[in-house]
Amino acid sequence: MTMQLSNKFNEIRQNFLNAVTNGAPQEEQAKLYNEMIESMTNEMMKQARNAAHEEVSQMNPYDAKMSAEAREFFNDIDKTAPVGVEKLFPQETIDRIFDDMVKSRPLLQHIGLRNAGIRLKFLKSTQTGTALWGKINGEIQGQLKQAFNEEEAIQNKLTAFVVIPKDSEKFGPAWLQSFVSAQITEAFAAALEAAFLNGDGDGKPIGLSRTLTGTAAGNKTTFAEKEAQTANLTFADSATVVKELTAVYKHHSVKSDGNPVAVEGNVVMVVNPADAWDVKKQYTSLNAQGTYVTAMPYNLILVESVAQTAGKVTTFVKGRYDAFVGGGIEFGRFTETYALEDLNLYTAKQFAYGKAHDEKTAAVWVLKIK
Repeated sequence: MTMQLSNKFNEIRQNFLNAVTNGAPQEEQAKLYNEMIESMTNEMMKQARNAAHEEVSQMNPYDAKMSAEAREFFNDIDKTAPVGVEKLFPQETIDRIFDDMVKSRPLLQHIGLRNAGIRLKFLKSTQTGTALWGKINGEIQGQLKQAFNEEEAIQNKLTAFVVIPKDSEKFGPAWLQSFVSAQITEAFAAALEAAFLNGDGDGKPIGLSRTLTGTAAGNKTTFAEKEAQTANLTFADSATVVKELTAVYKHHSVKSDGNPVAVEGNVVMVVNPADAWDVKKQYTSLNAQGTYVTAMPYNLILVESVAQTAGKVTTFVKGRYDAFVGGGIEFGRFTETYALEDLNLYTAKQFAYGKAHDEKTAAVWVLKIK
């Protein structure tokens, strides 16, 4: 019961992401967002009609696989959710949305996005000290210290709009679960990817491409974009690639406090899809067996993201950015008027947190590929 969205929808979504990335006026962003939701609605309603034509029964094999809690929730989604009342999604559905979201977005996977469940706080910790060899009954020669900082609040609320057919009862709870989950997955994944990469900290996570020194203005604090590193990335030839990537790895191999970091195999380079093939062609070659192979020094991980600014790349070290979603998913009917004749509008809300460990976690580089 997987729902597929078309290339046309992807183009409309890209227009919205470009507007967000480029800081377009809120009116323009809102217009493009509505276009994205409308396009998604039309495509999914078409699939809904096809499902209805196939006479999906209320208890088909897909329904049988659902937990009793999830089946009750989606059976009663219109009957027990009056205006202004929000209910938490069944945990089974939340876990499914989270898994689908991470699988569909490699950047979220490599950032290490974690699901805090219904919790809205988490503990940050740093481990110091050493363990030394010695007799078991000898004096204590080393001590491991686990220093816990204060709890960090997962407080950035992410809201997605969800549309549901007014005659949804004809489709059955399993189809409705898939229909709602697909909308939330797509909306949340796009927003989280953009925020974890470029978020300015104003009601959203602090992205990888942002500094960790905020600027306060009025009642809000924002975080500026990082300055690009002085060395450009050209990927001109094999010797140049080694030299340039050595500089990248050396930059990330030391924390801001001077302590070393193991980075080989753990550095991710985020590129815009428009630049990805230019980068790949620079390190694709024909081997002696007549096979084209692609290989980069130091096991660099290359990830495409439509949220990455074209002409630049962002590099970061896996495990050194805290990314969480938490608080469950609150689901409630939208109280404002929405001009869709055959649809009810709902909101799905979840909280998110994102922040790098220090300034050396991530860096921005300019691409100069000829």
